[in-house]
Amino acid sequence: MDVYQHFFYKDASPQKRTASGAFNFSIIPYVGYSLSTGAIADVSSNAGFYTAANHHQNLSVITSDIGLDSKLQKILRIRSEIWGSDNELKLVSDLRFDIYPTDTYGLGTFSKLSTDDDIDYHYMRVYETVFKRVAGSYYVGAGYNLDDHYDITASGDADGTVSDFEKYGQPKSSVSSGFNISLLFDNRKNPINPLGGAYASLIFRENPKFLGSDNSWRQIKADFRKYIRLSPNSNDILAIWTIAAFTSGYAPYLDLPATGADMYNTSGRGYILGRYRGKNELYAEAEYRFGITENGLIGAVVFANAESFSGLQSNSFEGVAPAAGPGLRIKVNKHSNSNICIDYGVGINGSRGLFVNLGEVF
Repeated sequence: MDVYQHFFYKDASPQKRTASGAFNFSIIPYVGYSLSTGAIADVSSNAGFYTAANHHQNLSVITSDIGLDSKLQKILRIRSEIWGSDNELKLVSDLRFDIYPTDTYGLGTFSKLSTDDDIDYHYMRVYETVFKRVAGSYYVGAGYNLDDHYDITASGDADGTVSDFEKYGQPKSSVSSGFNISLLFDNRKNPINPLGGAYASLIFRENPKFLGSDNSWRQIKADFRKYIRLSPNSNDILAIWTIAAFTSGYAPYLDLPATGADMYNTSGRGYILGRYRGKNELYAEAEYRFGITENGLIGAVVFANAESFSGLQSNSFEGVAPAAGPGLRIKVNKHSNSNICIDYGVGINGSRGLFVNLGEVF
């Protein structure tokens, strides 16, 4: 908006330009291409706001995506992190409905592109967790998780072999319904684009049959993020992200940890969503974020990540899949500090492509 006003409202004083409102709203109609979607028409938005007039709490965020792509994927997703007054409470929501033709390649990091299995399903997710502060930036939480996949169809491996999905069970539908108990540390002032602080969560999820799950299974997942400001005179940031997830019991295939299966579907740049999958996951990423223009309008990043998953026959981790690449950042809202993120990731075995996001990847 500042750029627009610079050219069309040159007489407006800087103080009158794009003043911050109660809600700082960013919306991006997007037509383009990414590795995970192919050609896509999408509308992404986020709103950053404070829940009290004194602004003594962290910035609350609501994001939404509605889109259609050349793979005939149709998505509607609303995700939020809302802070109560003085950060006493935090409510985390992840709601989505997808019609999702995609690809799965089997279990483990040794899975091959030749075992591409076209899969299609409808998916409804309802995740709700409430956190209560116990001291400082430490919280305990509890919530409910529902994953409902139905109308599942799969064509089988492209090379004619029996797919891991078929070996694992290949149901026509699957339901996971359960509760979670969570521990959280979060002192990031702005989760859209953190300029410091850290985030650490430990989530135990139990999915019993009496709550509607097809099978009883459980998972423990740890997620750690650290943001190191490299100079007090700039917003250059070294960001670090690690994930560890361990599953026991018979979890549905589509509920297993996978590339890009985090809340905002951004892990594993360099690979298509779901490229790797397994009962257990280890993930690590580092990203250097720096400005190009003095006013913060244009910036850039370089990143590297690596992931490992367990295979079909064993809970042991199989190999490592690394990826790396550069990215461009374009500021769309200086008050919420939202960027359009356009990254080019390069993985192994010829995997490479564009990845687009509104707000930082983590």
